[in-house]
Order: sequence, then structure tokens, then C-alpha cells
Amino acid sequence: MNFEAARTKMVDNQIRTTDVTSHSVLSAFLSVPREEFVPAKMKELAYIDTDISLEVTNGNAPRFLMEPSPLAKLLQLAEIAKSDVVLEIGCGTGYASALLSQVAGSVVALESDEGLAATATETLSRLGYDNIAVVTGELEKGYAAEAPYDVIFVHGSVEVLPTALFEQLRDGGRLVVVEGFGNASRAKLYVHEHGKTSERPDFNTAVKPLPGFRRAQEFVF
Repeated sequence: MNFEAARTKMVDNQIRTTDVTSHSVLSAFLSVPREEFVPAKMKELAYIDTDISLEVTNGNAPRFLMEPSPLAKLLQLAEIAKSDVVLEIGCGTGYASALLSQVAGSVVALESDEGLAATATETLSRLGYDNIAVVTGELEKGYAAEAPYDVIFVHGSVEVLPTALFEQLRDGGRLVVVEGFGNASRAKLYVHEHGKTSERPDFNTAVKPLPGFRRAQEFVF
């Protein structure tokens, strides 16, 4: 299979057609080999227009590589600069980490599943993405050790955002996330300035959820 041709077709047919115009984002999608970040049995389907299931370990919650179009739109929404330090929440096998590394200065890629983290580390190292550090930990806690960040990119949908993530943003920093589940979910951009955080809803989308971001259940008497 000609993966380079499939990559170009993905960009032309799935990404450009959904209002993604950022040159740096388009260039990243054209350069990063998506087929290297999917399970071996899925390589020939790497460029289909859907989420791709990843192989988790120890009975952990299902994880997915996000569909190309919403992923590209979220990256564009973040307006990442080459000087930015980015925290990715839920890096999976490292595909979005590689994309982020092309538009940012450096990336901290946080993953809770140790098997996925090991796969991401090996793949990113083998392909020469040397401005990414893969770390493990609970996704909803972020990674305070390397904070503050210019951008926090949440790779999946959530029901609620912990305060801890906003506390890890630099003044003027942005957080990009999809809130809600299913077709009712919406991409949002949060900006943290002078100790306050504002939000801007953007586009409607439907992406797979990240584990650990559910609202606490309330007891009814």
C-alpha cells in the first residue's frame, strides 16, 4: 500500500474540507506517518475517516486514535507556536504527540496505560521525534512536574475538567478539549489569564472519551 498517497488523500479529503487552513497543521499531517501509530493489523486502515481502537493493557478502559478531521480542527484551534511547551493528556501510541511536535517547541505526552506509553516511547524514538517526553500518570491530574504549559491538549472527550489542569497553564496559556459525549459534544478553547479562565465554544463534534474525567455521582436521598 502507498501510505504517502493515502496520507495526502486524507489531508485533501478529510481535513482541508473541514475548514482546516493552518499551514503548520496541514504540514504536520502530511509528514507524520499515521500507519506507524496503529496496531499492526490496522496498518492498511490507518487513513480511514474514523477513530481507530488501540490495544490497551491490564483490562484498562478502551482507548482510540482520534479521527483525523476533529484532531486537525482541535490542533488548529489551539494556535500552537514553535516556542510553545505543550502537555498532551492521553497520548495513546503517540500519533498526536508527533503532530504536536511539528508545530510546538516541546511536548510532554502523558499516558495512564503503561503498555501504550511504552509503545509511544518506542515508536517516537524510532521515528526520530526527539522533542517529546512520554510520561505516565493519572490523566486527570495532569503533569505538574513540568508545568507551567503554554498549551494543554486533551486527546479525547471529557465530562468534567479538573481544576488541576488549569493550574498547570502559564499566564496566557490555552487548553483545548472536547466536552460532552456523543453527538452533543463540543470543542472548547479555554484561555487562562491573570488568574482567571475564560472559555470559548467552537465546533460540534463526536470523539471517543478519555477515562477518568467523569463527573462525581451525586447521592439522592
